[in-house]
Amino acid sequence: MSEEAKLREDICTLAKSMFDRGLTCGASGNISARLSDGTLLVTPTGRAMGFLDPARLSHLDEEGRLISGDAATKEVPLHTAFYDTRTGTGAVVHLHSTHSVALSMLPEINPDNVLPPLTPYSIMRLGKVKLLPFFLPGDPNMGDAVRGLAGRRSAVLLANHGPVVAGKDLWAAVFAMEELEETAKLALLTRGCRPRALTADQVAAVVRDFDVRW
Repeated sequence: MSEEAKLREDICTLAKSMFDRGLTCGASGNISARLSDGTLLVTPTGRAMGFLDPARLSHLDEEGRLISGDAATKEVPLHTAFYDTRTGTGAVVHLHSTHSVALSMLPEINPDNVLPPLTPYSIMRLGKVKLLPFFLPGDPNMGDAVRGLAGRRSAVLLANHGPVVAGKDLWAAVFAMEELEETAKLALLTRGCRPRALTADQVAAVVRDFDVRW
């Protein structure tokens, strides 16, 4: 199986997995992944992630022009902002996952780091997650906001909209996205319960031992 064929299959398999587990619903969410030639495979606009056809994924050239397949998601500028600014990005996942969206709406969250340090794994896989302001869906200014971070963050949370995560490859991006959603869920479940979060020294140890950009 060729690189492209394998990546097409993996995008559809992982998209269906997330859809089936309720991490995205309806026609929400989108995924992109970069091929070795620099072109992108992207989930099409208006398609449910649980029912994607590998042959109909959007194939975009390095300038974002459609080579083949259906029309790409309107969030392409959001994806390309990560590829253009964050070295080593191989895939980007954007969902409207419930707990992450809920967390984005709470007035007390830290906009520079929305996830409380409840487990080491969110730190290891995500680093600090930046809260970005609300934008209309498809607004190219979302991409501009990501570019303004100059590659310093692998994940952002769009206020009242959902998380966006970049990874070295498709599997890493999906695993990190799932960690973000699970940590947001933990944060909501323990809200008002005064949970014992990791101490500053414990966070520093995770950052040091796992070479996290913090």
